[in-house]
Amino acid sequence: MSARYPTPSETSHSPCPDYPPALGESRLLTDEERTESLECALRSWDRRSDLWLFGYGSLIWNPGLPTVEAMRSKVHGYHRGLYLWSRVNRGTPEQPGLVLALDRGGSCIGIAFRLAANGAMPHLEALWRREMAMGSYRPAWLPCVLADGRRVDALAFVMRRDVPSYTGKLRDDTIRTVFGCASGRYGTTLDYVSRTVAALRESGMPDRALEALLTRCR
Repeated sequence: MSARYPTPSETSHSPCPDYPPALGESRLLTDEERTESLECALRSWDRRSDLWLFGYGSLIWNPGLPTVEAMRSKVHGYHRGLYLWSRVNRGTPEQPGLVLALDRGGSCIGIAFRLAANGAMPHLEALWRREMAMGSYRPAWLPCVLADGRRVDALAFVMRRDVPSYTGKLRDDTIRTVFGCASGRYGTTLDYVSRTVAALRESGMPDRALEALLTRCR
């Protein structure tokens, strides 16, 4: 699927000069490309052992798959932030939204979910349709420290900096504009961020930086 993006002259009326961004044409991964991505990510999995998934955004409050265990966990080397323009789930090609991604540096607290090996593939395929529609993430196995001290490798979706949808550091007025207008097939960006902030706090691991950003920009 491709989409035409507005030219600068067509968007000169925008109250924020940095929005909407010039992202070029968008294209959804084909079924074959998505399957290849999934198979590549699972090469190190023996298909007999349960596997872990690391949730740091909507997976915390809407995992969308049956899990046999869920526990607070922490990964080092990556932090959570609104680094991905969303042209499907939380926005449109004309008014992209924002979603969270893991970017390099720092650490991130989230929820590790254990998925039973038996019958896992259909659920992983559904997860790939949800998270890898445009291939903006890099699936990676990250070392996680669970709240009870166990150490596991968990599959997570890490931001690719080589794609046009990578935002880099955004100004508050840009985020404020997105909160005011962006909505996609799963709802608004503002609702997405608000629900993530609430879920993190309810899980006993509030993200102070994300809460402050929501307060400033909502």
